[in-house]
Amino acid sequence: MEIENHKEEVPFEYYLEKYRLLDPQEAAQRLNILYDATIQEFRLRFMGHEYAIAYPAFSIHTCEPKEGETSLFQSSIPAQTFILRYLIEGQYIQSSGKYMTFREVPTYGELYIQPFTGRCLKRLTYGFGFKLKAFAEAMERIPGVKKLSMGDVSYEFELINGYFMQFIFWEGDDEFPPSAQILYSDNFQFGFHAEDMVVAGDLSISTVKSLCA
Repeated sequence: MEIENHKEEVPFEYYLEKYRLLDPQEAAQRLNILYDATIQEFRLRFMGHEYAIAYPAFSIHTCEPKEGETSLFQSSIPAQTFILRYLIEGQYIQSSGKYMTFREVPTYGELYIQPFTGRCLKRLTYGFGFKLKAFAEAMERIPGVKKLSMGDVSYEFELINGYFMQFIFWEGDDEFPPSAQILYSDNFQFGFHAEDMVVAGDLSISTVKSLCA
């Protein structure tokens, strides 16, 4: 494969090689997900939809194909790298039910706060802050989403098996601009690196944007 976009494709190729050396049964047990040895596929959920990930020849396909649609994982190298890192390095620990801000992530939260603010908080705020009706309609299209009572508009959704996120909006007015917050279930700090939590925010926002009619 000829590398054209080094920023995205070099990390992807690196984790692709590590993925091929993975013990799939160990990974499935570590992440509390299904691995079907008969057809050599992992099964996982992302934002309410089920996907199959082939092993050892990495490929992703939706288990709920719709004519004319291509999933984010099938078209995005960062999304595929995120899934590779999850399968290779992730660890599932059940959440206590509490949520945390990105800044509260031990040690690494401060290190990655600027990328998180730019790629996630600001993107969410200015992407939907003046279109809360469209935001709400898009969120309602996510299977299993839960409407919350925080802020002016807020929702909780499962990002990936057992890891949940919350998007919270406060509507702007003549004096104040709109604002938003992103919260992560407290098991994120054990299952993902902080840089992956930034990618998680970025991917979930992209998914919501794709659902806006």
